[in-house]
Amino acid sequence: MREIIVERKLITAVKKRGGICPKWVCPGCDGMPDRMVLLPNGKIGFVEVKAPGEKPRALQLARHRMLRKLGFLVFVLDDPQQIGGILDAVQSA
Repeated sequence: MREIIVERKLITAVKKRGGICPKWVCPGCDGMPDRMVLLPNGKIGFVEVKAPGEKPRALQLARHRMLRKLGFLVFVLDDPQQIGGILDAVQSA
């Protein structure tokens, strides 16, 4: 399964929960997560989407640590079966 398929499934699941999942383009700041998950009631999380079995690069992991240190939820998604748990975590935060 390709990364784009996993990403599309994430977008669809977020929309079903009443949210949006914009691509996060951050010029001058490489390594940021691919998608923001914005759910009702001000819930936000960041998702790095990977093809199954792929791992984030070192720079991406550093950005994830930076965001987590600031108090944000950051997830690495490489299996569509993880989507429900990720969205549950964002909604309950």
